[in-house]
Amino acid sequence: MKRSRPPSRTRSRSRSRSLNVRALLALAVMAASVAIALTMPVRLGLDLRGGTQIVLETQSTETTKADREATDRTVEVLRGRIDALGVAEPTIVRSGENRVVVELPGVQDPKKAADVLGRTAQLTVHSVLGPAENPADAGEGRTEAAEDGERVLPDESGQSLRLKAATLTGQDVKGADARFDQQNGAGWTVTVDFKDSGSDRWAKVTGEAACNPAGDPKRRVAIVLDDKIISSPQVDPSVSCGAGITGGSTQITGSFDDAEARELALLIKGGALPVPVETIEQRTIGATLGDEAINAGAWAAVIGTALTALFIIVVYRLMGALATVALLCYGLISYAALAAVGATLTLPGLAGFVLAIGMAVDANVLVFERAREEQAARTRPSTRSALTAGFRSAFSAIADSNITTLIAAALLFFLASGPVKGFGVTLGIGVLASMVSALVITRVLAEFAASRPAVFRRPGITGISTTGPVRDALLRRNPFLMARPRRWLAASLIVMVVAGSGILVRGLNFGIEFTGGRLIEYSTANQVDPDRARDALADAGFPRAVVQSSGDGDLTVRTEELTDDEAATVTKAVAELGGETEKVRDELIGPSLGEELRRDALIALGLALAAQLAYLAVRFRLLFGTAAVSALAHDVVILVGVFAWLGKPIDGVFLAALLTVIGYSVNDSVVLFDRVRELLGKERKAPFARLTNDAILQTLPRTVNTGMGAVLILASLAILADDSLTDFALALLIGVGVGTYSSVFTASPLAIELHDRGTGSRTTRRKGGKGQGARRTGKTDKQVPASRTERQEAL
Repeated sequence: MKRSRPPSRTRSRSRSRSLNVRALLALAVMAASVAIALTMPVRLGLDLRGGTQIVLETQSTETTKADREATDRTVEVLRGRIDALGVAEPTIVRSGENRVVVELPGVQDPKKAADVLGRTAQLTVHSVLGPAENPADAGEGRTEAAEDGERVLPDESGQSLRLKAATLTGQDVKGADARFDQQNGAGWTVTVDFKDSGSDRWAKVTGEAACNPAGDPKRRVAIVLDDKIISSPQVDPSVSCGAGITGGSTQITGSFDDAEARELALLIKGGALPVPVETIEQRTIGATLGDEAINAGAWAAVIGTALTALFIIVVYRLMGALATVALLCYGLISYAALAAVGATLTLPGLAGFVLAIGMAVDANVLVFERAREEQAARTRPSTRSALTAGFRSAFSAIADSNITTLIAAALLFFLASGPVKGFGVTLGIGVLASMVSALVITRVLAEFAASRPAVFRRPGITGISTTGPVRDALLRRNPFLMARPRRWLAASLIVMVVAGSGILVRGLNFGIEFTGGRLIEYSTANQVDPDRARDALADAGFPRAVVQSSGDGDLTVRTEELTDDEAATVTKAVAELGGETEKVRDELIGPSLGEELRRDALIALGLALAAQLAYLAVRFRLLFGTAAVSALAHDVVILVGVFAWLGKPIDGVFLAALLTVIGYSVNDSVVLFDRVRELLGKERKAPFARLTNDAILQTLPRTVNTGMGAVLILASLAILADDSLTDFALALLIGVGVGTYSSVFTASPLAIELHDRGTGSRTTRRKGGKGQGARRTGKTDKQVPASRTERQEAL
């Protein structure tokens, strides 16, 4: 007769198998992460390594539309120009339908690069009709006879020339090279090769010019690029009238040096753009500023992680120490994931990397708090079985919390621009890595440790054998916080009105991303008083310049859109006050892009709230989703209002913080409503207000502990990180505080009110006693959460 195995032994073997599978998965992930980290370095953004970023927008013409195909051809032409500049590791990519992003590492003075890239109209070749009768027309490139296509432009020496309609365009040019003619002693020359059609036209235009006497301006041929004559050579006397220069090739001679010849060849060869382009954004970051940002961010990560690790070790002892090991693994996994997907690590992205550490702690705290409840609810507690149940019970809350944060990260990636887009990438990767860290690595380590005999004999060292002082104090007092929910709603409304009034009273200080303009940050040898700098700039012709101190004695000047010559005037005025002056940051945002970014910011905010409402309505109920999203709107108004009162800038970095607050703040509401849903399934006849109050008391320890983890990380960022991240960290600190409050005292009371209205009557609420929020077992005097009552009675 076949003897059946005892159920306990079967369960034990199943658990061992599961543990082994998870351990192998964790080892595989870590081995892959180490291999990637050692072989694939993460690419740093220009705000961390220094350099210039230029965003160009292709413009449609009467004959050519600036579509995806035209922009792709523009990218190829611009790539040739950039390569000729000699910039190491440049990047040029199409962004969207009609934009080109150019990154030039190490280029601190973007004027030359912008000049070369800016000359992007089609190359044209014109016959010269003679000197202009009215030289004043030359500076404007004015057309004198529109029906004939004539125009007036100054040549290289400033002489105004009347030009005939274009005979050739850049489409007729096959190539151009700078060569040194040592044989004939002509020095540096530029050889231009034409295509078949262009060869005949070149012969015609030079043949017509050769009919004029030597020295006559009409014997010249003008090569025009972007409404500027870049070369107007005379046809050689050896060329006969009517014959012209044949053979499909010509040579331009002159007093060129090496650089001038190469630049002219580059402009002729690269001038054949299908459509013109316009610079709509330009950012320059000094190498020193990038190095300082990396060092500050690294210190913030190290110190923030150390403080967070110390906190969870104190609270959860052995389990906290194992979670710290998992946090280190999280850092390695995140770094490897960034390298594997080829993401660019920007300064806000570095902040997202650090912030995700706090989110990784959140998942561990959820598991450990649920394990504590499981431990307290069992008459024969087993640490390993409590952990297993804790991981199982916390999974839905962890998944929901991280999905809401991923929604915010996705919106940042698709709707933000520049470095803020990098924040969305690192935040999303960090959230996914934190789930792997908490649900796989922490679980393997925790279950392995809990199964050791030494730990089994001393359950107190695990940190989950007791419910903790916060939970014990709440269970002893058992306050009925939701007895009068309307009072909490009134308090929330008052706080929101006071904070939000700052938007009306002081207005919003929009950054240049949303207004357009130019922002230049200077580091001066002598500290400059902003008021003196403001007066000096007003005298220099910039009365509307906004001057502020930043960092350790640095000076920030923000104005309307400036040309490079006007920016040089601003720099000179600052240098006269501060002595030796270094430009450490230079950002230019075109007005059209500023308007677009403002629109995208509002769209991102609306989509974030709508996406959270939709997700929560599907996962929970519309009632819970409405309450949670209303609390989020409350948080948004308060955060924006506080920044208005403080006069802080509302820019792209603030938008990243705001969307992160939306994703992070909803986590508390998700955990709370997940517990309410669980209690509703067990005690359907209990008053909704009482169940909500019980859920608050049961989840409050998790809320406090995860909030502390986030505060320690953000405080490190605020104190140690770069100045541009100080406001980011401040916004998140405010958001975490307000979000923690609103999930308990705004979302919960609102859910109760909506529930009561939905049922058509107000539920009678009584002040809680000891029999309301917690019950006693027949075996022990220890109080346990009401949600575990049925399990205790079954035991």
